[in-house]
Amino acid sequence: MKTRCQWPTAAWKRQFRRKLLGWYALHARDLEWRQTSDPYRVWVSEIMLQQTQVATVAGYFSRFLAEFPTIDALAAADEHRVLRLWEGLGYYRRARQLHRAAGIIVGEHGGRFPADPHAVRGLPGIGRYTAGAILSIAFDARQPILEANTIRLLSRLLAYRGDPRKKEGESLLWKFAEELLPRRGSGTFNQALMELGSLVCTPRNPACGECPVKRLCPTEARSLQGVIPVAKAKPRFEAVREALVVVRRGSQVLLRQRQADERWAGLWDFPRFTIDAVNGDLAADLAAKLTATTGIVAELGERLTTIKHGVTRFRITLDCYLADCAAKPRRLGNRCRWVHSDELARYPLSTTGRKAADLLNLRETMSS
Repeated sequence: MKTRCQWPTAAWKRQFRRKLLGWYALHARDLEWRQTSDPYRVWVSEIMLQQTQVATVAGYFSRFLAEFPTIDALAAADEHRVLRLWEGLGYYRRARQLHRAAGIIVGEHGGRFPADPHAVRGLPGIGRYTAGAILSIAFDARQPILEANTIRLLSRLLAYRGDPRKKEGESLLWKFAEELLPRRGSGTFNQALMELGSLVCTPRNPACGECPVKRLCPTEARSLQGVIPVAKAKPRFEAVREALVVVRRGSQVLLRQRQADERWAGLWDFPRFTIDAVNGDLAADLAAKLTATTGIVAELGERLTTIKHGVTRFRITLDCYLADCAAKPRRLGNRCRWVHSDELARYPLSTTGRKAADLLNLRETMSS
């Protein structure tokens, strides 16, 4: 059974475009990536903005473009350096895909970002929304977009009571987004849609009194802002205990590169393990896991700190321990490396790994 909604007329759409663009001309935030239509810069900004707040992205964008000013520079870079510049943004798969896509663009498109939608959609890390955003903003292609802010905004403009994340709702909103596009200036229009959703048509307590299209919004007219769009089901979180072990050998510490099937793949990290049983001999358990993974025999020492953090559906309590290498291993584990503690700043680490590294360096500075 299809969910009914109020489909706008052609006159409604014309009025909506005029009011939205007039509002955007006065209220658009001055963001660095909006100062250019260079497809490379637009692409980098759109990848960074996936599941990440604008305020967080701003500093990363500037540093990333200063280091890799062109697609060729990014393609030629070592992944290690790309991940280090991405450190703290999270969702590191985005950085690896961006790096891989740059290599494809250099190898197959002469280093120029393609304008063909099929070619763009074929690049790693680029789906329908990201392709539409890049093509409309950089090339003024008449391509619709649909992301978190516009899903909410368009659902309210249609007073759509169904779930916009399901197939029926998603198809409906893509159709609506496409029909709303002006003949020219699709990039500016798409950015205006996202801006209105981000600044005014917020998930909770939307600022309807400040909305330039409130008279056109059936959701506002019926006071349905609290139920449109349908809320996501609340995720169930799982509590997990883990241990991170900082193994020291003189002035060096042991790092291990995360594997493809692990969280933070490609990043470097101190060895870390799941704590299976809190009532057993924790020191012996961690020592055995450390030897099995890295080849290192070490004596577990004092606890450095405890960090609580979240990763997807997990709520993790991470106990960080110091350990001293007891004997030189015959063979160091795969992708393990001894690193001088003052070199840790050059390695891309997870957020919790960086906290442990900073605390370790602080202790060493205070004791010296």
